[in-house]
Amino acid sequence: MRYQAPKTVLCIHDLSSLGRCSLSVIGPVLAAMGCQPVLLPTAIFSTHTGGLGQPAVQLCHGYGEGALEHYRSLGVQIDCIYTGYLASEEDQHLAARAFYQWPEALKVVDPVMADHGRFYAGMEDKLPGMQALCRSADLILPNLTEACFLLEEELPQGELDESAARALAGRLNALCPQAVVTGLPMGRYLACAGAGRDAFVVRRLRLDRSYPGTGDLFAAVLTGALLRGNALSAATDAAAGFVADAIAATDPTASTAFGVWFEPLLGRLTPGGR
Repeated sequence: MRYQAPKTVLCIHDLSSLGRCSLSVIGPVLAAMGCQPVLLPTAIFSTHTGGLGQPAVQLCHGYGEGALEHYRSLGVQIDCIYTGYLASEEDQHLAARAFYQWPEALKVVDPVMADHGRFYAGMEDKLPGMQALCRSADLILPNLTEACFLLEEELPQGELDESAARALAGRLNALCPQAVVTGLPMGRYLACAGAGRDAFVVRRLRLDRSYPGTGDLFAAVLTGALLRGNALSAATDAAAGFVADAIAATDPTASTAFGVWFEPLLGRLTPGGR
């Protein structure tokens, strides 16, 4: 069997060493899907910041610029640039420089800055920079709170119907040609709504468990599926299904702070896996 060269994905995000989120999830998922992940941490945390105490933190200011220059000098071809947590204007500028340095790359922005109706600590003043980065992207992946903040709209009250979900995703096309909004409440379901060439809604049964890192897991699977040539709607469905399966595979008595047990399922993501 002849194999094609793997797609190279530059991943600009934080690295949380314990807790199954950010680059510690994104790297293994993309590798399993046949991509070559290039991990560029904006900051290193001993754990994520949700329920595991105060982490040790090492900011990576200056490192990213040097890394991009090194990759440029090597002539590395980047097929996709995926950005996640950008905690400073310097990080946002780093992502913008990567977009400029590899203009033909697929540019995916997960605007990690808010959830549950409020900004993460220190992120409110980063909104203008994130809006600008989204305008340079090919695809954005906000959750419901982030979508409304990007649009400078009030959060909807209560449940959404399919028409409202599609409309919300469609309004994001003023920022970016393609968008998928996650975490939309629809009765018994949590849904993702997408807009681009086509509008669509993907539903999964709502579970009574919440875990850190599932957004990173979703974004990584979706990006890998797109790089395999899948349509955005099919990639979204695959990502939502994998996250749901990973939650179902996680012992419900285990601490949610350590994330979902996705590792045993990675074989399903490999080319030809099941």
